[in-house]
Amino acid sequence: MHSHPKTLFDFPFSGNGYKIRLALTQLGLPFQYRVIDLLAGDQQTPEFMALAPMGQVPVLQLEDGTALWESNAILFWLADGTFLMPENRLDRARIVQWMNFEQSNIDKVLGRTRFLKRYPHVMETQQRDWDGWHMTGNRALGVMEGRLREHNWMVGDAYSAADICLYGYVHTANEGGFDLSRYPAVCTWLDRVQRRPDHIAITAHG
Repeated sequence: MHSHPKTLFDFPFSGNGYKIRLALTQLGLPFQYRVIDLLAGDQQTPEFMALAPMGQVPVLQLEDGTALWESNAILFWLADGTFLMPENRLDRARIVQWMNFEQSNIDKVLGRTRFLKRYPHVMETQQRDWDGWHMTGNRALGVMEGRLREHNWMVGDAYSAADICLYGYVHTANEGGFDLSRYPAVCTWLDRVQRRPDHIAITAHG
């Protein structure tokens, strides 16, 4: 790293922000925590928009002033050169593969349903919306179940950035109406992640 993390701008409920808090903690990197209240419109202030042009959290500002946005880009930067990122070229590609899978099929579905269950006034929805999200989300959980029936971790034989990336929203899937008991291998993996001595809960923040 040419510069060190300084401030994490985040909305505490966000699974995307939680991924970064978890990685920072497990890498032993200190950081300041600043809450961006999405419900109050903090993400639209000129100050924050100067850091993140789409007005989205999380944003990690470095000591040299550099602002990194998009949670998986931040996670990749943090993990690179650490135990969270394998050296093998194919395994590194697998990390990116699962990160893309997470954004398309987990964040956009499990994350969305969880958010709208908690804050239903944010967006009007129809039953067909929920049916579609649950169909896509259950298919994605099934893909993870297939991987985890035969392996302890998402990539290779060790805990990595891919596990952090997927854990962020999968472990709260029940809050969006998903029945995780249908996926025993996923549940075993969730327990394995949670039992790490350096683990922190999604409720732990600055």
